[in-house]
Amino acid sequence: MSRMYTFLGLIFTLLAVAMSSGCAAPSASSPDKIRQALNVDNSRSVDQYVLGATDVVRVSVWRNDDLSISVPVRPDGKISVPLVGDVQAAGKTPEGLANDIEERLSAYIRQPQVSVVVTSMGSHEFSDRVRVTGAVTQPMSVPHRAGMTVLDVVLEAGGATPFAALNNAMLYRVNGNDVVAIPVRLGDILSRGDIKTNYAIRPGDILSVPERVF
Repeated sequence: MSRMYTFLGLIFTLLAVAMSSGCAAPSASSPDKIRQALNVDNSRSVDQYVLGATDVVRVSVWRNDDLSISVPVRPDGKISVPLVGDVQAAGKTPEGLANDIEERLSAYIRQPQVSVVVTSMGSHEFSDRVRVTGAVTQPMSVPHRAGMTVLDVVLEAGGATPFAALNNAMLYRVNGNDVVAIPVRLGDILSRGDIKTNYAIRPGDILSVPERVF
């Protein structure tokens, strides 16, 4: 749970930074931090689901229907499983949780085979969303989808307004304990087809498009 609260705290900080940039051109992070934040796209899959509180999982034990249950992950990050009692679920993948349950059931059942399926993904409702703020037609928060890019989220927000400072756009990304500000030349993407800064979007990213200073 503490990991989820820490992440959401960073998201709220990030939102405040994005909105406070207003009409002024925001400051970019150092080249090293930007490089590290962008390299996350190549070093870690966003498709691997990590369980959290309020998720609901279906635990199936092969040939043991009486041990198969559908149960929510409690606020303390645990679930209760017949025979073995409480098992830590938050912070683990479904496969990792299944392996832990198998290991503990092996004291009671010979070679147990367990599968875990997530039936409700409540814990990622906010942390996996992507936000677009500032000088766009409709500032919004949308679910992350695999393959999503900067241009995708701008188009989903209805495009930029006539007052947007397009080449001063900034992509904010949580990387570890840092909020990294990554410059996006949105004007070059839209008017020149220069897609060098049409970065892949990750869950939790915020794209801020400031207004021009008149």
